[in-house]
Amino acid sequence: MSKRLRSSEVCADCSVPAAVDIGTVAERHKSTGNTDLRSKKDPRWASVNRGVLICDECCSVHRSLGRHSSQVRHLTHTPWPATQLQMVQTLYGNGANSIWEHSLLDPASIMSGKRKANPQDKVHPNKAEFIRAKYQLLAFVHRMPCREEDSVTAKDLSKQLHSSVRTGNLETCLRLLSLGAQANFFHPEKGNTPLHVAAKAGQILQAELLTVYGADPGAPDASGKTPIDCARQAGHQDLADRLVEIQYELTDRLAFYLCGRKPDHKSGQHFIIPQMADRHISLDLSELAKAAKKKLQSLSNHLFEELAMDVYDEVDRRETDAVWLATQNHSTLVTETTVVPFLPVNPEYSSTRNQGRQKLARFNAHEFATLVIDILSDAKRRQLGSSVSSPKENVELILKNIGSRHGSESQDNDQPDYDSVASDEDTELEPSSVKTNRAKSVDSDLSDGPITVQEFMEVKNALTASEAKIHQLMKVNSNLSDELRLMQKKASKLEKQSSMPDSDYDNTPNDSELDDTGCNRKGKLRTSGWHGEGSIPELEQDPEAEPDSTLPSTEDVIRKTEQITKNIQELLRAAQEDKHDSFIPCSERIHIAVTEMAALFPKKPRSEMVRASLRLLTSSAYRLQSECKKTLPVESGPDADMQLVTQQVIQCAYDIAKAAKQLVTITTKENSN
Repeated sequence: MSKRLRSSEVCADCSVPAAVDIGTVAERHKSTGNTDLRSKKDPRWASVNRGVLICDECCSVHRSLGRHSSQVRHLTHTPWPATQLQMVQTLYGNGANSIWEHSLLDPASIMSGKRKANPQDKVHPNKAEFIRAKYQLLAFVHRMPCREEDSVTAKDLSKQLHSSVRTGNLETCLRLLSLGAQANFFHPEKGNTPLHVAAKAGQILQAELLTVYGADPGAPDASGKTPIDCARQAGHQDLADRLVEIQYELTDRLAFYLCGRKPDHKSGQHFIIPQMADRHISLDLSELAKAAKKKLQSLSNHLFEELAMDVYDEVDRRETDAVWLATQNHSTLVTETTVVPFLPVNPEYSSTRNQGRQKLARFNAHEFATLVIDILSDAKRRQLGSSVSSPKENVELILKNIGSRHGSESQDNDQPDYDSVASDEDTELEPSSVKTNRAKSVDSDLSDGPITVQEFMEVKNALTASEAKIHQLMKVNSNLSDELRLMQKKASKLEKQSSMPDSDYDNTPNDSELDDTGCNRKGKLRTSGWHGEGSIPELEQDPEAEPDSTLPSTEDVIRKTEQITKNIQELLRAAQEDKHDSFIPCSERIHIAVTEMAALFPKKPRSEMVRASLRLLTSSAYRLQSECKKTLPVESGPDADMQLVTQQVIQCAYDIAKAAKQLVTITTKENSN
């Protein structure tokens, strides 16, 4: 059977047809930079390291596998390097999917009961089980005999890869990589790696494939030359420039996540270190903060690289989640299985590292941005070989005002809000010498003072309490005068409305709830929004109210969610086009839609999940309004950094979409019971 089986215009995993093939998408991207040609039923996602296109349903399973199994990118809502998109296009068009489904092409597989998933199958368990077998277990990949007495070994496969990358045959190299060839293999006779060979030959698509599988653009050959040097000496300047971008991909991605900019490597700029938008706040830098920063800087290069890679994966998860929520039809795919709330378990990592990776999802936007900035700063310091500096460091921003509160933590460090992770006993297939060496390496690195997971979580928990208090005080300060006027107007009408029933989430005060100045001390008006991140307002307004288990209809919740999503998409378009003057109108429309959605639910929902989702929904809508107001010109003092404000706005919009999605999921499940 031909190796070039055409898989175009269908999902690689379930064969859902596409209206537009990837070649047309690539041509559109090349000419206009726009790839938005596909309908919601098309395979709109690509698995970069597998060289296939997948539909929304199958993508939800791919995302749950983790980047170590499948690196997914949206074809139209994710920025693509042109040559990387071309690489995926070439693999996809030349039948790369047959590599992952080799044994299924054998007629005997039909007799044995093996079959591919189809569009009518349920996502769980049918499609999910097939996709896991296909990409995690590699159950259908053609296996060469690899017994000890056989001549075909991983080393031989790597030598074949070394020879093949000088040609343009991408699918051959992908097949070798799928069988175990090493992208960073150093050829003992040739004195270089496959990436050196591809760079000399000007094979930019081969270079893209190799780097996706971990090839290092900065690795020296026997004469000390890197693949970048080889490409330049051979006259392939575009390839050399692309390899430089790949070499700094981690720090570039982190910088772009925060401020929407990447360094200009051609001019010699390799790092961008953004500053926090709220840097004007006076900070009380505690001894604990200084100690934490010192421990971060004292990490060995190996452990620092692991931390940076984990944060990179978390950035990818958050950005992919934002694209996912913005592109989904909320009347479908509403089960919990479509959500990736934290990084999936990587069985190659220790249980401690997997737990630490998953706890990154607990960081709010400000905390995570601060961590990213600190990693960028220390990466630059290590790259330049600079000594550790002692001025006010960014990590201290997230540790402010916690010295006195360190003993009164409010969170449980051991809260099991993450997957059960692979224990060390689960890695029996790993050679004992490798496990011993890895354990010794980690133990030795931690013994001389680097920050531990326990210390890190203690700092984060203390930070959570201080951040909540700061936000609460800032909101009270900025909204007190408006609240006073609204409460006084409401109080004047209170007697006339005394016979009217309370509406959902309409926190109308009574006489006993007004202090001497007329301020409402227990709740805020529904028309003014919810201005706190604490408990739901009605819980404070009427603690004696009976919990109500009734929920609105799924159709009403979906309709309001789609309205919220539409407004969020308008906001994201404005952010992409730098139309900052559109932020406030968009945030007001989102706030109205959120208020209307909250009004669908009972005053005091019985379900804690409903209450938590409503808190996240409304507090995020308020934070979004506050962030959007920063785009207004300031009479005195410096203007806010618009790029950082934009990043905060996008994060708030993501939190709103996430909360709305949770409410759709809850109501769908409860109403179907």
